[in-house]
Amino acid sequence: MSSPFSAYLRVYEPLAAFSRDTQHLWRMYAAEGRAPSPQEGPALQRRLVIDALGAGWTRLPELPVEAYLMQDAGSLLVCPWELRQQVAEAALSAREGVPSTIADSFVPPTLAAAAERVTAEWRNGARVLEHGTPRLHETSSGWTVPLRWFVFVDLDEKDLRVRPGERCLRYQTTMARARRRAHRALAVLRRSVGDTPISTAVEEGARWLEEFHPRSMVELDYGGLVELLTDDALREDDSPGLVADGLAALAREDAEAAGQSYEKLVERWRAVQLLERCN
Repeated sequence: MSSPFSAYLRVYEPLAAFSRDTQHLWRMYAAEGRAPSPQEGPALQRRLVIDALGAGWTRLPELPVEAYLMQDAGSLLVCPWELRQQVAEAALSAREGVPSTIADSFVPPTLAAAAERVTAEWRNGARVLEHGTPRLHETSSGWTVPLRWFVFVDLDEKDLRVRPGERCLRYQTTMARARRRAHRALAVLRRSVGDTPISTAVEEGARWLEEFHPRSMVELDYGGLVELLTDDALREDDSPGLVADGLAALAREDAEAAGQSYEKLVERWRAVQLLERCN
């Protein structure tokens, strides 16, 4: 099964963010070399979910405990997949704003009811920390990279690999940098354009980041989207730089320069998103 044409935003937390029992689980998991790479993970996730749900989609079964792992300065960082919760949230999201007769065709009521129970359990105790509501460590976006994600990373943090057997583009940064950039961007947007959808989106992203351990790492992974882009396009990708330039222009009240950066970015990713219609 091939990987989906999706991009991913992930948070890798240090073991200190987990309970003692969970820390032991992740140490054993790492020692046994069981963790998939971010390149093979999305296809594996799809296979596990589809196999578990079955043809009727009438239940929400238990799913394997898996994670992506990262080493940072000798410390193990973990990005749990939390597949059962991901499926539950996706099922409920698919029913939002859709007439019940149509929603029932996509997500049967029995699966929706199970998803509501799983989500309630998650938010009431599965991983509630002293500082807020539990959040998934990974979020995905099909056929595009949400522009707000580029706020969290910097062009200098680009990790591009284009070689036989490995083709990927990721941006990785510390949680401290990601939070600082998010709050700075939000301040500029509120001052310049007020309460708009983009301001709200950046604010939601900033709140999401606050739910995790301060020594976490943040990763923006182009995932399967690299298959829609040429090697030259990947090498020349400067999307985080365009966002930074646009925000800097807004900060100095240069609306024309900000508009140019925004239009270039939107045009680039709209071209990728339109490829979905060719599928």
